[in-house]
Amino acid sequence: MSEGKDYVYSIPDVKWKDHFSNLLFSGEWMATGMELFLLGGVTLLARFGPDSVNVDGSMRLEEVAMFMWSFSLLRRIYNSYLESVFFAFPQYRTQPVKEHVLKNRKDLVGREPEQLEKIVQHDRLTLVSQFLLDISIYYLVPGYYPAEQSAYPPMYQRVFMLLLNHYVMSFGMYWTHRALHVNPYGWRYVHSFHHWAKHPLSRTTYQDHWFDNFGNAIVGHFFAQILVPLDYQFFWISRIIRICESLEKHSGVSCWFNLAHSLQRWMPFAQMPHHHDWHHEGHKGCNYTFSSIGGLWDCVFGTRKTGRHPALAETWKDKEMAKTEQKTSRK
Repeated sequence: MSEGKDYVYSIPDVKWKDHFSNLLFSGEWMATGMELFLLGGVTLLARFGPDSVNVDGSMRLEEVAMFMWSFSLLRRIYNSYLESVFFAFPQYRTQPVKEHVLKNRKDLVGREPEQLEKIVQHDRLTLVSQFLLDISIYYLVPGYYPAEQSAYPPMYQRVFMLLLNHYVMSFGMYWTHRALHVNPYGWRYVHSFHHWAKHPLSRTTYQDHWFDNFGNAIVGHFFAQILVPLDYQFFWISRIIRICESLEKHSGVSCWFNLAHSLQRWMPFAQMPHHHDWHHEGHKGCNYTFSSIGGLWDCVFGTRKTGRHPALAETWKDKEMAKTEQKTSRK
């Protein structure tokens, strides 16, 4: 556990701007140094290495490095934004403020010191394994990282492909996620690490067992891009949306500050962060709201739960489910 300001035992009363200082990977210098070393190494290779380091039919290695740097920064900046919202606007929190009163020696999201130490170890493993996976895919699957084109299909086709790609991605992640809750071994030794956070904040989004993150990358982004390939520009857009959506659903707030979720509220069965927050509130028994993007598969397979939320975050599906529950209770 960090002895600095990364983990606390009570909700601090600080100004919103102070939360933009949480820029260390996993809240520690060693993991941050490892990340800088890996990203710096691939950047130097791309800039000064021979042309053979690039793969035909794919974006250049220098662009892949820029891709990695950009999203590393995006995760930090958006995480800081969401955590500042959590502290500055308690009325938008998904769980009542009184339930964040901390007992014993736990961090703000409810984890023990021993659990935090293990999480930091897996953060390092996640960093290395994800980096090696991304580089391996670049060289083993030409075209996975799409190159720029001189001409593109009509915009409506590209948007349709983006939506289809995301639903395919969320389908694979839905069943993998659900399986990790049902399978005793998968739950105990892999996915339970992520559920040590009972009151999630955006910083806990990727704080899982390293194999959990590794599997999500394969059944999510990798399979979706193979089955429903996106072009160069929408490949970037997709990843931006996905990162923001992931951070938001662990942010502890559900309101119009959640930019990615607000953009997709018009979609059928759309969900907001409070749906996933319900998933974290209980132990393994909270086998609900597994979906990543859109919320479709929870509705299709009967695992949607509304959860507690501010009134302004309510979706039309929440209202429909509330009416159904009221009718059932009257019978």
